[in-house]
Amino acid sequence: MAGYVCTIAGGKGGVGKTTTAVNLGAVLQEMDYDVAVVDADLGMANLGSMLSVEPEKSLHEILAGEAAVSEALTDAPGGLTVIPGEQSLEAFADADPAKLRKVIKTLRNAYDVVLIDTGAGLSHEVAVPLGLADGIVLVTTPDDVAVGDTVKTAQLANRIDGTVLGAIINRATRHTDVASIAEQMEFPLLAVIPDDPQATTEEPLVLNAPESTAADAYQRLTEALEGVFFHGESPEVDMETILDDEWFRDDTEDHSDVDDDEDSGGVFGLFN
Repeated sequence: MAGYVCTIAGGKGGVGKTTTAVNLGAVLQEMDYDVAVVDADLGMANLGSMLSVEPEKSLHEILAGEAAVSEALTDAPGGLTVIPGEQSLEAFADADPAKLRKVIKTLRNAYDVVLIDTGAGLSHEVAVPLGLADGIVLVTTPDDVAVGDTVKTAQLANRIDGTVLGAIINRATRHTDVASIAEQMEFPLLAVIPDDPQATTEEPLVLNAPESTAADAYQRLTEALEGVFFHGESPEVDMETILDDEWFRDDTEDHSDVDDDEDSGGVFGLFN
């Protein structure tokens, strides 16, 4: 049986697409699924540097016809298999995004889950992995530009018959107006990932800082997505937004008056 292909996308750079792909992959690997993560951000590849791995061959070389998929498979922390990219302009110029289809076909026949990390924007190199996916997870931060670009990415996915599973809001704080952001989306809000400056910067976060609030959020999100990936569940019908008020509480503050938070437009009381 072929594996599930999930593309991690978002309209704006720096919102946490690679972090999301790595942590979802690490949790799935811990759940005994064989996972491959592909760095399809051809212009700004950073998967390899994030995980401190040095591949023999890169995705760019595969897409340039200079290497086979098997030559680029690289072991990464947590038992993950990754195919990193390159950061040079020369490699970017030589890579043909259309050849990604064959790469993903090869991987889906060998792995239970293939996670595709994408670049920002609405270019052809972004559209290709959107069209190859069984499901698309969108990533945004709370700022207005990122949310707007994420909505545009969903519109692009719909135009090429991609399946948007939903979105996650990354780096949320107790002041994030989650309800307002959710209203702008015509797709499910899968999870709210807390901004956790106390957690380690070493990825995968779920392995290096498993007690952190962000790691807890990724763990719960992945467990919920397992049903979507493998058991035919629907995010709209079978999933509730992964969100825990406790992630956003400041232990140094007095929370005896909870109504203040609920009236603030923040995360508290979103689903009350």
